[in-house]
Amino acid sequence: VQLQASGGGLVQAGGSLRLSCAASGSIGRMDSMGWYQQTPGKQRELVATITRDGWTNYGDAVKGRFTISMDNAKRAVNLQMLSLQPEDTAVYYCYAVVSNNLGQNTYWGQGTLVTVSS
Repeated sequence: VQLQASGGGLVQAGGSLRLSCAASGSIGRMDSMGWYQQTPGKQRELVATITRDGWTNYGDAVKGRFTISMDNAKRAVNLQMLSLQPEDTAVYYCYAVVSNNLGQNTYWGQGTLVTVSS
C-alpha cells in the first residue's frame, strides 16, 4: 500500500491550506485514515483521524479549525486547515489502517511540510 500526500506549503498566520493523501495498492478494506504532525525533537502527535464509517477524532490543538474528510471510494483523505497559526508548523504525515490478505496494518505517507509564518 502506498500513500501519496500533497498540499503542504508556506502560508501566513490566519490563512488556510488543504492537505490530501491518496492511497493505492493492495487495499482490501480501508479501516481508517488520518494525519499526524511532527516537529523537530518531538514525537508525532495526532491531528485528525476518520474511520470508514465516518467517525472523526481531532487533536485538541486543532479542534474547530481543521476538518478531515474521506472520499466515497475510501481511498483518499483530505484535511482542510483553517486559521493556521505558527504553532501548526510541522511535517504532516498521513496514515492508513488497511485490512487485506496480510491482516490489518498501518501505512504511512512520506510527509508534507506546512510552514505558517507570523
